[in-house]
This record gives sequence, structure tokens and C-alpha cells, in this order.
Amino acid sequence: MKALLSVSDKTGIVEFAQALHAMGIQLLSTGGTAKLLADKGLPVTEVAEVTQFPEMLDGRVKTLHPKVHGGLLARRDLPEHMAALKEHGIETIDLLVVNLYPFEATVAKEGCTLADAIENIDIGGPAMVRSAAKNWKDVGVVTAADQYEKVLAELKANGKLSNKLRFELSVAAFNRISQYDGAISNYLSSVKFEEEKLSEEYVPARAEFPGQFNEQYVKVQDLRYGENSHQQAAWYRDLAPAAGSLATGVQLQGKELSYNNIADADAAWECVKSFEVPACVIIKHANPCGVAIGANPFEAYSKAFQTDPTSAFGGIIAFNRPVDKAAAEAVSKQFVEVLMAPDFTAEALEIFKAKVNVRLMKIALPENYGVVRNALETKRVGSGLLLQSADNHELQLADLKVVTIKQPTPEELNDLLFAWKVAKFVKSNAIVFCKNGMTMGVGAGQMSRLDSARIASIKAEAAKLSLQNTVVASDAFFPFRDGLDVVVDAGATCVAQPGGSMRDQEVIDAANERGVAMVFTGVRHFRH
Repeated sequence: MKALLSVSDKTGIVEFAQALHAMGIQLLSTGGTAKLLADKGLPVTEVAEVTQFPEMLDGRVKTLHPKVHGGLLARRDLPEHMAALKEHGIETIDLLVVNLYPFEATVAKEGCTLADAIENIDIGGPAMVRSAAKNWKDVGVVTAADQYEKVLAELKANGKLSNKLRFELSVAAFNRISQYDGAISNYLSSVKFEEEKLSEEYVPARAEFPGQFNEQYVKVQDLRYGENSHQQAAWYRDLAPAAGSLATGVQLQGKELSYNNIADADAAWECVKSFEVPACVIIKHANPCGVAIGANPFEAYSKAFQTDPTSAFGGIIAFNRPVDKAAAEAVSKQFVEVLMAPDFTAEALEIFKAKVNVRLMKIALPENYGVVRNALETKRVGSGLLLQSADNHELQLADLKVVTIKQPTPEELNDLLFAWKVAKFVKSNAIVFCKNGMTMGVGAGQMSRLDSARIASIKAEAAKLSLQNTVVASDAFFPFRDGLDVVVDAGATCVAQPGGSMRDQEVIDAANERGVAMVFTGVRHFRH
């Protein structure tokens, strides 16, 4: 057997090559990889010796040769292929080990020049990978260090690679080429080319959205069905998921997650991550029906549950702190579909053993979890795609502009910031009543902001919660004073809204007339 090794990332390559050599496999290599292996005492033949043609053009041309690609592409089961190899003195290559120039890492660096980006576009590597992957029945192609162990295990056990593994490696190779080419396309089609600035030091300005948008995802699992039982579905994740995102979670127990479970769980998790203090979020049909902060998970949950016990039935619950015994005992008394937290104590896990269908998800949070979120959001529309930067705006106290005669109290300002965080995760039109770090009434997803305000009041009444001396967050401006009147009639004394309406002054005058405080945030949070 003969293996050709040519890697940019040399992690584990020496040990891998040593293991191949120990099994009697002949080693071919190029450039820096060949030097590294030779320095480690391994017998290695440089590709230039095989091709009888030197590496040239600063390494741009070294493996683009019939003695390389012929050895990779020839079908061993076709006599005419083997005769052609013999006629031209070409030997077969049975194993190709290639990883590509670090294009993605290069262009991700601040100040990356166009010249550096171009030089990190691999040509020979992808060409060899495609040749080997096409001829998978005869050639194994290794494109990542995490494949080394599995390849060595089969070679040691059987002396060769199985068809199953060679096909698996071929699929992974074509996936990697697709990812690589997609990254190159994304970068080049985002460059704002300026010929007058062209030089080796030229760092091009780049459009936020490329001319062609290429995305790749890896399937996590097939799902039983989609939003409804007659729809088919699967769950995919980013190639490199953000730390602390739902896709990085581990399911500890319970039934398989459904399509709706995953969608609602993501809404709950993203909302609870926005709080730095212990918090609990309860989601039902993509909307928060209860959110609260507290001294500990138990207190946060108890307050969140009070907001809307009826809607909380069968909901999705997320904590941003480990679930302990007290919180677990409280949650176990209600019907919950999914429970998420950074961790669970041994006592908490024991409590949920009796609830075998409850899906427990453990998701590790990074230190700066409050700001680590997806950079982009997508939405399919017909035969197209909407792409936008994610709504990661975090409102600060200094951003609030008081527009009324009455000034908010410090307590009201704290509750306004809390209410505003919740409103960002409520479907528009959104109206959120809060008090003492707890949602008191949530109106979501109505065609009229006035109806959302009324529904929030009705929800509070159903939960036997008083809205007296509450604060209210509205995710967009009040187009008329009637919405303000509804929340004030319900008991609100302070309101936060973006402002920006043609009738802002009318609404401000109404707030002054009703003797309540109102602040403008200067930013809205539509969520569709």
C-alpha cells in the first residue's frame, strides 16, 4: 500500500505516519510535511521524485501531475486503467491524507489582506481530494485529524479499509470541499474591490452581506415530524456552533426532541441567556408566558410560574443557573416538555428519574454568555432567503430618555430594563407588564398593539395578579394614545417604548395627563 500525505494542519500527522509505516505502508509527501516526517526519522519519498518535476511557483504547483492524479483516479477493476498506468509508469496511491490551506481562519483575522486571502486558496489539495473521493472504491481519503484513529483501527484489524469506511470518508471529503469553496465564495463576493488601492498590503472593505451567500449545516438528527404530523423534518446545526447555543446541548433524559420542542427551546434558551442574575423563562408556542429573576433558581421559577400557570402547562422551561433540589421539586409538580439548564445537581436528576418523558437538556454557558449569540438570522421566503444581523442590541440605563414630567423611580427603571429584555423575545405586537423582576402579564402576537395590551391585562387577571404600580414595555411605538390608556387603566405607572411615531407628542401628552412616567428607548424589537 502507498499513502500520500500533504497537510497544512500537522496536528497528529507524525504519529499517524509512524503507525502507517509500522504497517508497511509506503509514505509519499510534499514540502513541509515531507520535511517534518523525514526529521522524525521516517522513510518518506517526496512527490517531486515520483513526478520528476520540481515544486514550483512558491508551491502553487506540486501535485498537479498525472503521476499523482493517475495514481488516485485509476480504477483497479478496469484492465484498461491498469494497463494505462503501466504504460506510463504510474503507481497507484491507496490512501490520501490532505487538509487544506487555512482559508477560513486567514480571512477571519482582522486586517487580512486580499493577497494573503488569495494565497490561502488551496488548489492542489482540493484537486487531489476530489480525485481520491471520486475513486472511493479503491482509495481512502482522510481530510481531518479526527479521522486518523478510525482509519488506523481498520487498517490494523483488516489490513485494508472497508467499503463502508471509504465511502464515509469520501462523503466527508466532498462535504469539506463544499464548505471550503463556500467560504471562498462568501469572502470574494463580499469584497468591495478598489483597483486604485491594489497592493500587497491592500485590506479590502467588505460588504456585510456577500453577493452569494453559502451556508453549510450538519444534520443532528431526523425528527419524527415537523410542526404538524404530516410534515417531515430534520434538525441541523452550524459547522461551528456558537458556544452556549442550543445546538451544543446534551440531552440527559426524556423522549426525543420534536420540531416544536427545538424551536421553543431555542426561544427559551436565548431569552434566559440575556440575564446575568439567576433567571427562569417559561415558553409556550414560541412566546414567554412567564419570566422572572430571583436570588436562586427556585425563587426565579416560582415567580415566573405565577405569571400564567395555565399557559405554563406543557411549556418549555430554561434556567441560567444549575437546577438544584428545590427548583427540581417545584418544576416536577407541573407538566413540562423540556427543561434546560447549564447543569443539574445529583438530587435534581434523581427527582426527574420518575419523570422519564421529561426532556432534560444540559447546555454549558461560556463566561460571556449574555452576549454570545448568532451573528446572523435567516428566514426562508418562497424561493428566496431573508438574511439579517441578529437582534443583539442590549439596552442600557443611559439609553433611556425620559419624555414626561414624571420621572421614573430607580425601582421602576430596573423593572423597565427587565421588561424590555423580555419584550425582545415576545412576538410582535408585544406588551409586557412587570414588577419586582417578574412578568405580571404578557400580550403577544396580535395584529393590534391595543389588543396585545388588553390581552396582557386579561392574563394578569386570570392569574390573580394585580397590575397596580407595574411598568410596561412595548416593543414598538404606540401609534395612538389608546394603547397607553389601556395599560394605565390596568395599573401601570411607568412605560417604555421606542418612540418614533408621528403622534409621539400626543402619547407623551396623554402620559402627562394620566400622571405616569414614560421613557423612549430609541430602538424597537419587532419579532415575527
